[in-house]
Amino acid sequence: MSQTDKFFERAEGLLSRLENLLPGEPPATEWKNSIAFRWRKRNGQGAIQSVHHVHKISLADLRGIDRQKKIVEQNTRQFVEGYPANNVLLTGSRGTGKSSLIKALLNKFAPRGLRVIEVEKHDLTDLPEIVEQIASRPERFILYCDDLSFEADEPGYKALKVVLDGSVAAASENCLIYATSNRRHLMPDYMSDNLEAKPVGDDIHPGETVEEKISLSERFGVWVSFYPFDQDEYLEIVAQWLGYFKITGAKSEQVRHAALQWALQRGSRSGRVAWQFARDWAGRAHAARGK
Repeated sequence: MSQTDKFFERAEGLLSRLENLLPGEPPATEWKNSIAFRWRKRNGQGAIQSVHHVHKISLADLRGIDRQKKIVEQNTRQFVEGYPANNVLLTGSRGTGKSSLIKALLNKFAPRGLRVIEVEKHDLTDLPEIVEQIASRPERFILYCDDLSFEADEPGYKALKVVLDGSVAAASENCLIYATSNRRHLMPDYMSDNLEAKPVGDDIHPGETVEEKISLSERFGVWVSFYPFDQDEYLEIVAQWLGYFKITGAKSEQVRHAALQWALQRGSRSGRVAWQFARDWAGRAHAARGK
């Protein structure tokens, strides 16, 4: 064997080993096996993966947010039926039903072709790739981004702006972005931001930093705010979830006192706290019956 042949043999062996180190093709998305999906990355490659156990919550299960349900449900219905609809930003206190509302809408409109793809904050730079992958699909997609907040220099911040309204490419007709956040403008507010404001006649013009923060949230056509529940609303949600667990006496003085103590210990009367109390109370009740 000549030196040239030996060189090519070694080169082929090296290429074979390198091919084994390269990531393979991502698995095909199982579109027919689920209504909910997640964008996941492995070895630098992203793929849309199906979620096999979807939370079975309905709009009727959500109490104390009737106005918010009506607004977002109407926007979602327009989208599913092929009419113009807007991207949605849900903001407000933690545990007030923002994420649960999106899950409930998915369950309601899934038979009519609605699908949800959850995208983590650190994967927002992949939004253009996700949109391209689903552009030819017949379903209607909500790209769901939960608990968003940014610093100004984060790459996901600019990627989200581009997908919402800032690209030379037309927005895809079969997808919208629904995002939840505890911050109305998705970015922290600092005292120094207000110092940039300048008086112009009788008006106060915000500085560039404030304008930049507002520019992202303004790209969402629908803003919906969620607020903390009062005591009566909290107790109503507790009773609703105890009914879900088939617990009687949900409005008794004993349950009322225990639910308020539970909320006091956690410093919140949110829907999430009501759900956690109901699970604890129902679990104890069923366990006691089983003894």
